[in-house]
Amino acid sequence: MRSDVAGAALLLAGAAALLAGAFGFEHIGGLVPCEMCWWQRWALIGVVILAFDAVLLGRLSGRRPALAPVARATGWAALLAMTANAGIALFHAGVEQKWWQGLTRCTAPPVAGDASAMLADILAQPIVRCDAIPWQMFGISMAGWNFLISLTLAGAALWLMLRR
Repeated sequence: MRSDVAGAALLLAGAAALLAGAFGFEHIGGLVPCEMCWWQRWALIGVVILAFDAVLLGRLSGRRPALAPVARATGWAALLAMTANAGIALFHAGVEQKWWQGLTRCTAPPVAGDASAMLADILAQPIVRCDAIPWQMFGISMAGWNFLISLTLAGAALWLMLRR
């Protein structure tokens, strides 16, 4: 396996594991994600899509060498998305630690019906604050762990992708 394909495979596996953990905490653990949690999830979904494409194109480039530069570029895009995710996670962890102010806004799902039904729907929505820490391990929040793991994965993938 070429080192750039190995780097993309590492990003694919790492991003998929981070997403599985996030959705597990939500659906099994009952932790509702805040807006910045969703920003991180979208970045990780981008990593999964780009890294999957890079691995697939890298495998196909053995038979079609013209695909190799496309595979390499897609792998670098996946690395950039993982680095962006690490930056978002660092920003979120900083908001949780009150190092700086967050950028979130209030959102609510669309509601229909009469005024009392709309009010009941709005009041039934969970309030999830981006500056609150719902879970932590060893004093590090989920956003902090996402930052550390994403940065480690990005560094390892960069090392693999630069190896020849």
